[in-house]
Amino acid sequence: MNIHEYQGKEILKSFGVRIQEGIVAETPEQAVEAAKKLKEEYNSDWVVIKAQIHAGGRGKGGGVKLAKNLEEVSQRAKDIIGMQLVTPQTGAEGKKVSKVLVAQDVYYPGESETKEFYVSVLLDRAKGRNIIMYSTEGGMDIEEVAEKTPNLIFKEEIDPKVGLQGFQARKIAFNLGLTGGAHKEMVKFVAALYKAYDSTDSSMFEINPVLKTSDDKILAVDAKVDLDENALYRHTDYAALRDVSEEDPTEVEAGKSNLNYVKLDGNVGCMVNGAGLAMATMDIIKIAGGEPANFLDVGGTANAETVKAGFNIILKDPNVKAILINIFGGIVRCDRVAQGVIDAYQEIGNIPVPIIVRLQGTNATEAKKLIDESGLQVYSAIQLKEAADLVTKVLKG
Repeated sequence: MNIHEYQGKEILKSFGVRIQEGIVAETPEQAVEAAKKLKEEYNSDWVVIKAQIHAGGRGKGGGVKLAKNLEEVSQRAKDIIGMQLVTPQTGAEGKKVSKVLVAQDVYYPGESETKEFYVSVLLDRAKGRNIIMYSTEGGMDIEEVAEKTPNLIFKEEIDPKVGLQGFQARKIAFNLGLTGGAHKEMVKFVAALYKAYDSTDSSMFEINPVLKTSDDKILAVDAKVDLDENALYRHTDYAALRDVSEEDPTEVEAGKSNLNYVKLDGNVGCMVNGAGLAMATMDIIKIAGGEPANFLDVGGTANAETVKAGFNIILKDPNVKAILINIFGGIVRCDRVAQGVIDAYQEIGNIPVPIIVRLQGTNATEAKKLIDESGLQVYSAIQLKEAADLVTKVLKG
């Protein structure tokens, strides 16, 4: 589950990570009041207005602006709130900005130059260990750094038996070229960041940039946080941070019906029970000359209600030219699924695209008979090849 920058920073702060302070605003008036408060509490003459969406690269898309006075604060907030922000991570359609973070200026002049770093904590699935990935080249072009100069990206692997060790945090600070007070600050920063990641059951914490200020403080200027949805039952307070307006509405609706749904760009809708079978079904569709329009797993206990919900979700996609239902009857009997398909079809009414139903397993023969005798525009199959041939037929015809 992705969360906003300001939410991620609050989590970091609760674990002792120093952050760039800020206040959320949903209107230009609130932004001005936030700027006044930041001046009062942190003596910040300038502020940064930052669009809050679930995507990186906001600066490149015009979603991060500096404001040097209250008039500029109001104007920048007006420009950003309500805009359709397009970044390298949103796709061409972009995302609508509904709120901004008014953040303190941390690039103030001082005894030394400011310096930006990149630090992230994530799971290396190949090794089954958490890693801290870091670089001296923090900022907006970290992707380019990774592509063109991978030697500037360092990794520190964490042994799960002992966790992050002090020598590892010191090694990270040393590799980043820090000395003196800044070195000590970075050691504390890394230790607190890893504790936050580990304690919250997160999938990723990405801080870009981590800033060394002109007076050698180390703080998080940004925070991209991905919480592991499978662990949210242990963190009900974090579950409440979910912003469904940032998610695909169809996927949100599917979640309410306990369906696992991911929209794709193809023309054949899929309804399957089991993730492995879903992957195989998408292969079948491609072999048949189509492209899968979605991943939709209705689970092992599919019935008329789940099938109906699946139909409704798939039919919201105007690109769908056919629907392939592929169910293996292990826990659930195929004839019950077939009856569920018939009941859902009759309740929904006229479904404008052909439906192929492939049922295999317990009572598959009885299920095929139910489908064939239903009088509905539904094609039945038992073998995978039959289903593939039917997909080819309906796409061509």
